[in-house]
Amino acid sequence: MKYDTIVIGSGAGGLASALCLARAGQKVLVLEQHYLPGGWCHSFSRHGSRFTPGVHYIGLLGEGESSSDLYKGLGIANDLTFYRMNPHGYEHCWIGEERFDVPAGVDALENALTTRFPHEKKGIKRYLKTVRDVSSELQLIPKINGFWDKVTIPWRTRHLGKYGLFSLKRVIGWHVTDPLLKTILNIQCGDHGLPPGQASFPLHAAVMEHYLSGGYYPKGGGASIVNAMIKSIESDGGEVRTSQRVKRVLIEVEGESREAVGVELMDGEKIYASRVISNADPKKTYGDLVGREFLSEKLNAKLDASKYSCTSLTLFLTVDMDVEAAGLDSGNIWLTPNRDMDEVYADMMRSDITSQEYFPGLFISCTTLKDPASFDGKHHALEVITYINYEAFKEFEGEDKKRSQKYLAFKEELMEKTLNTLERAIPGMKESVVHKDLGTPLTNMHYINATEGSVYGTQKSLNQIGPNAFRAVSEIKNLYLCGASILAHGVTGATYSGVDAAARILGLRQEDLIQPIEGQNLTIIDIKKGQQNV
Repeated sequence: MKYDTIVIGSGAGGLASALCLARAGQKVLVLEQHYLPGGWCHSFSRHGSRFTPGVHYIGLLGEGESSSDLYKGLGIANDLTFYRMNPHGYEHCWIGEERFDVPAGVDALENALTTRFPHEKKGIKRYLKTVRDVSSELQLIPKINGFWDKVTIPWRTRHLGKYGLFSLKRVIGWHVTDPLLKTILNIQCGDHGLPPGQASFPLHAAVMEHYLSGGYYPKGGGASIVNAMIKSIESDGGEVRTSQRVKRVLIEVEGESREAVGVELMDGEKIYASRVISNADPKKTYGDLVGREFLSEKLNAKLDASKYSCTSLTLFLTVDMDVEAAGLDSGNIWLTPNRDMDEVYADMMRSDITSQEYFPGLFISCTTLKDPASFDGKHHALEVITYINYEAFKEFEGEDKKRSQKYLAFKEELMEKTLNTLERAIPGMKESVVHKDLGTPLTNMHYINATEGSVYGTQKSLNQIGPNAFRAVSEIKNLYLCGASILAHGVTGATYSGVDAAARILGLRQEDLIQPIEGQNLTIIDIKKGQQNV
């Protein structure tokens, strides 16, 4: 049997492309190497608790906002319910002994910041306006269509042109001077994995804009989004197969032409298609699945020069504790020392991660407070994350599923260090642990097939985003890419990348595939009040 399109990987990007193509009438097959679909969006259970390693909040889900319109346009909104995280603090900044709650809404944020830092009032106002100007102009670029748009784009993106080549640290320094205020404004660097001195300001502005109106968490975890997409794919005749690892993309060579014609699985089965979309990152796609002998000198050089984002340790905890009494709610907690964030990041990236007693920073998320329906009345589930340098795990990368005693001992040591760091912030947490497990960079590589366990695909540095990023359309005929390394990272960024790949195949614009469908509505639940807003 020959398919119209084979999609390698069932992350948000791969599923979104499959959904759009199946809806357009194509015969689509999605192949996922893990036994659970979803990539970073998959959910799994341990000791009765559900965890989703890559979904901690989603923004812009209010009526008329882009993420809401995206899910309506994909035709899956009716199958999704989101909880609105604490609007008074969907992010909590625990900076040394200082505390600041980030509220939903740009006006509320400006008021909270100027109340705390009255001496920086003018700079705060100017900075938040700059963030909004730059992020709104970024959103214009994919919509450029026709002669007049191209003529006027320099004026319409003048703020992006002014700030586009500068780091976050430099732009913030032009607006405010208070060190604590800078850290608060930088705190969401964790959402792209780079410190202020290395992060592109437009990228950080886009992340801030995504969450300015607040954060939301999917009822049922990330798997609810995955399941809604798969339901749509299958209803339109598409297939999604798990535990199907692709060995290579089949390349047909004729003279100077190279064309993707299908895939070969690890068991030797060959499946043919008119085209292939890879949701794997560029190194995995071009290096492992295609083969660098099929690539141009220019693309090989780009692959050699590309850097991948930091990797992570994720501690999955089930605790028997009144976490609300301990100060937790549905908001995320960013725990960091009160000092320069570039210095903190450098500490996090040390290759010897056991040399210090505590980790410099943690991200703390209580999923049972974000998704009350998952709470059994006694046990809470937490995901505690710190970013690290992959070098710390390089010596173990050749091991198979049966890990060495040295690796297991190393993992136990890091689990203890994470718990000790968490205990400093939330006393009593350590003794309340019922179950614990640690996801490492090798876990990310095994289940997600991420290069060096990277959490955001390619590093989102100035020279690797925008026009310098990898493209959806490859130099190999009928081979396309999607995912966090192509258009944008994060749940919605990866989803848009899948829509974009499908649009290019169908000869359409991205927006043509995600026009809101009549009768599609998201259900939003206010956690505190239990009110539903449709």
